[in-house]
Amino acid sequence: MPDTPNSPGNRKSSITEQTLSLGDRQIRYTAFAQWQTLFEHEKPVAEMFHVAYLAEVEQATLRPLTFVFNGGPGAASAYLHMGALGPKRVYFGSDGSLAKPPVRVVDNVESWLSFTDLVFIDPIGTGFSRSLAQDDKDTKQSEKANSGEAEKPKETEFWEVERDLKALGEFIGRFLSSHQRWLSPIFIAGESYGGFRVARLARKLQQEFGVGLCGAIVISPALEFSLLAGSDYNLTAWATLIPSFAASAAHHNRVQWAAEQGNLQAHIAAAEQFARTTLIPLLAMGDTMTPDERQTAYQQMAGLIGLPVELIERLGGRIGIEIFARELLRDQQRIVGLYDASITAIDPFPGRVNYEGSDPTLDGLDRLFTGAINSHLRDTLGVETDLSYHLLNLETFKAWKFELKGEFKQGFLGSVDDLRVGMALNPYMQVYIAHGLFDLVTPYFASKHLADMMKLNPHIRPNLTVKHFLGGHMFYTWDESRCLWLAQMKAFYDNATA
Repeated sequence: MPDTPNSPGNRKSSITEQTLSLGDRQIRYTAFAQWQTLFEHEKPVAEMFHVAYLAEVEQATLRPLTFVFNGGPGAASAYLHMGALGPKRVYFGSDGSLAKPPVRVVDNVESWLSFTDLVFIDPIGTGFSRSLAQDDKDTKQSEKANSGEAEKPKETEFWEVERDLKALGEFIGRFLSSHQRWLSPIFIAGESYGGFRVARLARKLQQEFGVGLCGAIVISPALEFSLLAGSDYNLTAWATLIPSFAASAAHHNRVQWAAEQGNLQAHIAAAEQFARTTLIPLLAMGDTMTPDERQTAYQQMAGLIGLPVELIERLGGRIGIEIFARELLRDQQRIVGLYDASITAIDPFPGRVNYEGSDPTLDGLDRLFTGAINSHLRDTLGVETDLSYHLLNLETFKAWKFELKGEFKQGFLGSVDDLRVGMALNPYMQVYIAHGLFDLVTPYFASKHLADMMKLNPHIRPNLTVKHFLGGHMFYTWDESRCLWLAQMKAFYDNATA
C-alpha cells in the first residue's frame, strides 16, 4: 500500500497491556497506538497518530495526564518519547555520546510514567500522521495533475502556526472526551519549537478549548524568534549566546579560569554578567565607544569563550553559532555540535572557507531514533501500517508558514506574550523551562533573559521556574541530567497538583 495521505485503510489501532519495572515497584499500563480523526466543518480532514500510556490505577481521573510533542516544525514526538519520557528509551553514552550501531532500546527507569500518564502526539505530516483527501479537493488535484502542475502535499494546510495549534487543541479535547479524562490534572510538554507551541497553548487551550492546565513544561524552547538571529541592529541575540559559548569553551578546556578553581557555574555566571553589562552596551554604543573600551571588552570576551581576540575584534563582538562551532577547536581540525557543543566531529574540509560537513549532533541522531521508534511501534506495540514514520520531515520545515497576526505581518514571531496571558488567566498553572548548557541553537540564557523581562505579578512569579542542565538541546541523553531532571519534575508535578 502506498505511503500517501489518502490511504487510511491500513491504519489499525493497537492496544496492548505492558509493564514497566522500576526496581522497587512495577507499573502496569495500557499502551494505545492509534490515529485520531480531526474535523473541519464536521468533515474528516486528517488523522493524527499518537501513543498514549495510561497506568492501571483505581481512580484514573485523579492521575496527572501529560500531552507531549516535539518541534521542528516537522519533528515527530519520538525524541521525547524514546529519549526521556516514555517507558523505553534509546541507549546513549553516559555523557550523551552517540552509541555505535546497532541501535539499543532499553527499559527507561527514569520514565515519567512513574508519576503521570503520557500521550505522545505527532503533528500532521510527522510520524504516521497524515491529512485526508476531500472530495472537492480531489477534483482540483486531478486537474492539476492533468495540467502538469506539481501537486503539493495535502498536509501543507496544517503547516502554519495557527492551524497547527488548532489541530493540537482539537486533538487534546477529543482525547479527553474519548478517555473520560476531562477532570484529570492536565499538563503539556514540548521541546524546541514544541516549547513555542506549549507557550502559545498555555493561553489558547484555556480561551478556545476550555482546557485548564495544572502545568506547562517548556524544553529547550525557541520562545521569541527575535533571539534566534542577531544582526547589526538586533543586538540581544548576540548576548544571549555568550553564556553557552563560555560553558562549551570551559568543557573543552579552552579558557583560562583558574580563578574560579574549575567551577563551571562561576564561569557561566561571569559570562552572563558580561553579556548583560558589557556586550549589550558595547554593541548598542557602536562607534561612540572608545577604541580602548572596545578592546578591553574584546579581551574579556576572548577569556570567556575561548576564541582568539583577533577574530572577536574583526567581527565586532558578533559571534554566530557557526563561527564558534568551527573556530573553537580549529587547531584540532574538529567542529563542535550546534545542538550539543560538548560533542565534536572531524571537519572533513578544514581548508575551505565555509563548513561543508554535517552537524555531529542532529544528523547523528537520525539513525538512533528512526530505528528505535520503528522497532518500538511495530514490534513492541504491534502497530501494523505500511506508512513510513517521518521522524523529521524537512518538507514540513521548508514549507512552514511563520505568519504573524495583524495587518502588516511584520516583525518576529513570539510566544512569551501568550505565556504571560495564560499565567494571568490561570494563576495556579505552574511553568517549568529547561535547557542544556551546551545548546547553541536555543541557548539557555535566552529564556533566562525573557523570564527576567516578563514583569510577572509578584503573586504568580513563583509559578515560573527556569533551570539548565549539563548537556545540549537534548540534555536528557546525559544520565546525570536525566536523573536530576526526573527528580525535579516529580517535585514540580507534586507542587502543581497539591
